Amino acid sequence: MRGWLGRGRGESFYVQAADEWRGTSVQVCGLWPFAVGTGTPMVGVPLGRHIHTGATLCCDPISWFQRAKLISNPSAFVLGKPGLGKSTLVRRMATGLAGYGVMPLVLGDLKPDYVDLIEALGGQVITLGRGRGHLNVLDPGEATGAAERLRAAGFTKEAAQVLADAHGRRHTMVSALVTIMRGAPPTDREETILDRALKVLDARHHGIPVLGDLLRVIQDGPQEVRAAALDRGDQGRYQAITENLEASLVGLVDGGRLGETFARPTTNPMRRDRPVVYDVSSIDDTDMDLQAATLLACWSAGFGTVNVANALADAGLEPRRHYFVVLDELWRALRAGRGMVDRVDALTRLNRQRGVGVAMISHTMSDLLALAHEEDRMKARGFVERSGMVICGGLPGAEMPQLTAAVPFSRAEQDLLTGWQDPPAWDPAAGQEAEPPGRGKFLVKVGGRPGIPIDVQLTEVEMGIHDTNKRWHTVSRIGALETQGSGAA
Repeated sequence: MRGWLGRGRGESFYVQAADEWRGTSVQVCGLWPFAVGTGTPMVGVPLGRHIHTGATLCCDPISWFQRAKLISNPSAFVLGKPGLGKSTLVRRMATGLAGYGVMPLVLGDLKPDYVDLIEALGGQVITLGRGRGHLNVLDPGEATGAAERLRAAGFTKEAAQVLADAHGRRHTMVSALVTIMRGAPPTDREETILDRALKVLDARHHGIPVLGDLLRVIQDGPQEVRAAALDRGDQGRYQAITENLEASLVGLVDGGRLGETFARPTTNPMRRDRPVVYDVSSIDDTDMDLQAATLLACWSAGFGTVNVANALADAGLEPRRHYFVVLDELWRALRAGRGMVDRVDALTRLNRQRGVGVAMISHTMSDLLALAHEEDRMKARGFVERSGMVICGGLPGAEMPQLTAAVPFSRAEQDLLTGWQDPPAWDPAAGQEAEPPGRGKFLVKVGGRPGIPIDVQLTEVEMGIHDTNKRWHTVSRIGALETQGSGAA
C-alpha cells in the first residue's frame, strides 16, 4: 500500500488524502458514517472553491453577519494588487446578494467595472463627469418627499429627523468640497457660517437650491448669518471674515478646479428601489481632486437614500430593504486633503445601524497609510481593523508588516499572498504570457481565525459581464493595416 519496500524501491511514507465530494444531507445521508462535516461555511454567496480541498466557500458580509453570525460587522475590506480580480470578487458578491433581495449600490465606478452588471440586474446607471452629468450637493434627494409622507402618517418626529439628516449631509458635502479646493478643512467659524446659511436658504428658497444660491446668501449677509460670523455689526468685518469662504464657493460655482459638476441641478436623481451605479469613469485619473470630490458626493447621496428608505420602513410605509454598498478605489478619496479621512469615517462607521453591508476596496495598506498626518493614518488603518472580514489577493512582501499590524496573518498565509503577486510567466507554446498565478485567488480572514484560500471561478455569463478589457479586443488600426499589408505581400 505504501510502495515497494527496500532500498531504492520507492517506499512512500506519505498517505495521500482521500478524494472528497460535497453534497446536501439528503444526497449523502446513505453514505453514513463516511460523511463528514465541511470545513467551510455554506451560508451566503458561493464565491469559489477551497484551493486545497476543493470545497465550495459561500461568503459575503451580509449573510455572515445576519444569518451565520460569523462576524459582528457586515463589512468587508478587499486588498490586492491591480489586475488580480478584486472587483470581480465583489461583483460576484453583489450578483448573489441581488438574488437574495439585497440592493447593490456602487457609489462611484471609476473604470467602469460595475455598469454592465447593474444594467443586467435592471438597475439605474447614473453618469457623472465634465459635460456628462451633474450632482447637486444641496439636493436633499428623496428626503423631502419622505418627510411629507411621514408627517402625513403622523410620524412628525421621524419626519424632522429625516430633514435634519439631509441638512447634515449637505453641510458635510459643502465642507468636503471646500476642503478639496483648499487642501485643508474650513475653520470652525466657516463651518458655523455654512450651517446657518443653509438654514436660511431652506427657509427662504423655493424649490431645490444650488451652490450659487448658497453663495448669494453668504454675500447678502442676512442677520442670522452675520450673527454666526460674529461681525459685531461691522459690514467690513463681515466681508473680511467670509472672504476666504466666498472665494472657495466662487471656485465651486464658476467652473474652478472641480468644474460645474456640483453647481447645477442633479441630472439623474437616485432611486431607492433599484440597484444603482454611479459611472464616473469619464473623469481622468490625473484629475484626482474631481475624482475624490465626486466619490464623496456619490457616497453621501447613496447613504442619504439608504437613511430615507430605513425611515420609511421603520414607520411601516414601505417594505424593509437592505443594501450592499461598494466603495471602490477608496485610497483616491483619502488623499484629497486634510480631513477627508474623517468624512469617509463618518460615512462608513455606522453601517450596522443603517442596515447595509459595505465592501471597501483598495490596493495595499500603503495606500491607506501614505497620508500626511499621523492621525489620518491611524483612522485609515481602522477601516481595516473594524471590518468584519478582510479578503486579500496577491500582495508584495513589503506590505506584510503593515498588514499583520492590523490583522494577524501566519507565516504560511503571508507566503501564500506574496506568491500570488508574482508576475505571469511566458508561455513559449502559445507565444504569450500565461495566466498570472494569483488571478482569482483570495484569502478570506475573519479576525484571528485561519484564513480560507479560495479560487474564484466565473460562469460564462459572468465572463461576458465582468470583462474589463473590452477596448483591447479589437486590433488597433495601425496593426490591422500592417497585417493586411503583409498578407498582400
